[in-house]
Amino acid sequence: MKTSSNQSKGQRGALLSEINVTPFVDVMLVLLIIFMVTAPMLKQGINISLPQTKKTQGVKIQKDPFILQIKKDQKIYIGDQSVPLENLKEKLSALFEHKTSKSVYLQADRRISYGTVAQVLGEIKSSGISNVSLITIAK
Repeated sequence: MKTSSNQSKGQRGALLSEINVTPFVDVMLVLLIIFMVTAPMLKQGINISLPQTKKTQGVKIQKDPFILQIKKDQKIYIGDQSVPLENLKEKLSALFEHKTSKSVYLQADRRISYGTVAQVLGEIKSSGISNVSLITIAK
């Protein structure tokens, strides 16, 4: 009789040493699926063949850089949106109206003419943006 009361007492006070990992695995699988779906969307910009230059010290890039791109077909892009040269000044003026840091990074395809880059730089300057940096690839 003593043994049965000791067994029941020991069974009530025993700790469960197994960890249930099923909720953890469920959450990890959901996160994996989310990252697999969103990762291809994180790629920004248009494919541009940048000119090569000798390696220099470079420019410190801001936390949230504003990148303007000119493709080889001379189309101008802000993000993935095409902007005609005629509307570039107005678009940039509106985008930078309330920003304190007026800085643009320009990516121009190496196959476009210098005149096109000069026209775009003129529109950038006339919209009130004071700092323009050209992005190249270092050799």
